[in-house]
Amino acid sequence: MIYIMLLVVIFGGAVLCAQSSINGRLGAKVGVLESSWLTFVLGALISFLIAFFLEPNHALNLFTAPRWQLTGAFFGVAYMLTIVFAMPRLGAAATTVAVISGQLLMSLLIDHFGWLNNPVIHLDGSRLAAIALLAVALFFIYKSNIAAKAQAEN
Repeated sequence: MIYIMLLVVIFGGAVLCAQSSINGRLGAKVGVLESSWLTFVLGALISFLIAFFLEPNHALNLFTAPRWQLTGAFFGVAYMLTIVFAMPRLGAAATTVAVISGQLLMSLLIDHFGWLNNPVIHLDGSRLAAIALLAVALFFIYKSNIAAKAQAEN
């Protein structure tokens, strides 16, 4: 079952990258805020319909959930605006690896300190190596982007 879940998450990451590329191109044509607005309006509508027809009852609802848990929605807005702005300027690979780098760094901090009521998983050498290797990957991807751009200008 864990392998199926990993495949689903990998698929979700692939879809997220494709969505980011599409929104980045749309944002370059119609504007960053307009592209983000379209994503959130359609996302809200689809989420509402799915929740209305398929979601089971929960002990808590949005009105009784702890306030700090509602702040996650603001991070989605920040993410979307950043992606729509960055994707056409940095390219899909550099933007995606930069996002993953930020996600990995924050996830390591959350695990290490047990922030947001998560279990503590201490930072060790293999986790530090992972972030270092991802930083190296970002460096080489961005460096190749600059080389490709210079070659296209010649």
